[in-house]
Amino acid sequence: MGLGVLPINFSKEAINQINEIIKEKNISADYAVRVGLKGGGCSASYLFGFDKKKPEDELFLINGINVLINKKHLMYVFGIEIDFEIGEEGKGFTFSGKEV
Repeated sequence: MGLGVLPINFSKEAINQINEIIKEKNISADYAVRVGLKGGGCSASYLFGFDKKKPEDELFLINGINVLINKKHLMYVFGIEIDFEIGEEGKGFTFSGKEV
């Protein structure tokens, strides 16, 4: 499990929503929240979902939530905060603190 400074942070709303999803979808303890990047260059965006650990992943315990981050993605996601917002255009997880 990763030690030292935590690479990302969750808002209280995001923690509540993640725990609710785990409960509602009955997600197994074998899975963790994956945070990373998808795509590349100018079209890169944040990746967020549930997945199983792979050899290239670091595992962190952040606010009671197991989080997987590919070692190659760490420098790109370091310092972001993940929030959960409900707005006029819908609801979902948001990422702030760093541009991809």
